[in-house]
Amino acid sequence: MGLGCSDGQSPVAVGVEHAASGGANKLVVYSSRNEHLIQPVFERYTAVSGVTIDYATDKAGVLIERIKAEGQNTRSDVLLTVDAGTLGFAANQGLFQPLNSKRVTQVVPAYARGANDLWVGLSLRARTLVYSTERVEPGELSTYAALADATWRGRLCLRTAKKVYNQSLVAMLISQYG
Repeated sequence: MGLGCSDGQSPVAVGVEHAASGGANKLVVYSSRNEHLIQPVFERYTAVSGVTIDYATDKAGVLIERIKAEGQNTRSDVLLTVDAGTLGFAANQGLFQPLNSKRVTQVVPAYARGANDLWVGLSLRARTLVYSTERVEPGELSTYAALADATWRGRLCLRTAKKVYNQSLVAMLISQYG
């Protein structure tokens, strides 16, 4: 999960930095997370910080198009998505401004921030290999590359390649290993 700050809006970095930096005691978040998953997080944030969160939820592409259409008049302070690739796409569209937050650069490692600090990752999604040790020797599936071996044809249980999570995993593997 990650966030990016919309162009023309006050940056939000960590905790109550938005309010402390002179921003209103309200934050507008466009989120591609399902409402039932993200609402408790927003409620807790409000309880701890005193900053009210108004939010809209939809698919990331719809929210990106909404920010583009709203332009400088967007209500969104933050775009919250489930995938760094989506944030990179939005950043490349010129929809974000740099976070400019010492706190973010102190607590979030560089690998979890976008170029020019236009977005920041909030969590990681582990991609693990799970197998029965009764049927598979641990050394046989010790890397993602091993999954491409013909031995495993028809024997893998995977999510569809249409899911952004798997697309991002493959993109990361291509980036790292060519």
